[in-house]
Parts: sequence; C-alpha cells; structure tokens
Amino acid sequence: MARICEVCGKSKAFGNKVTFSNKKSSRSWAPNIRRVKAVVNGSTKRINVCTRCLRSGYVQRAI
Repeated sequence: MARICEVCGKSKAFGNKVTFSNKKSSRSWAPNIRRVKAVVNGSTKRINVCTRCLRSGYVQRAI
C-alpha cells in the first residue's frame, strides 16, 4: 500500500534526527494512513486517507 493520502496528497516526510551532541542522521515521518470505505462520486470505494482528513470531515464514510 502506498503511504499517501488520496485526498490531500500527504506522504512521507524527511528530515534529520538531532542528538544531544548535535549529530545529525536522516530519518523519516510517515503519515497515519487508513484504508476506509468512502463515498466517492455517489459510489462506495476503498481509498487511502490520512486521519487528519478523516477527522476534519473531508471524507464521507460509507457504512
């Protein structure tokens, strides 16, 4: 499963892990993606959505 939100396009972000001694090593942050049944154009589909979009109401869940 691709770790990308199909609503907002949020995907993995990259940056540095910084230690107390100020050493830097690369790390990544993955979004919290859920595979949900949602209503898309009047029909029910399974889509990958981040929890921020679910919480904000950008997706109408299908039951």
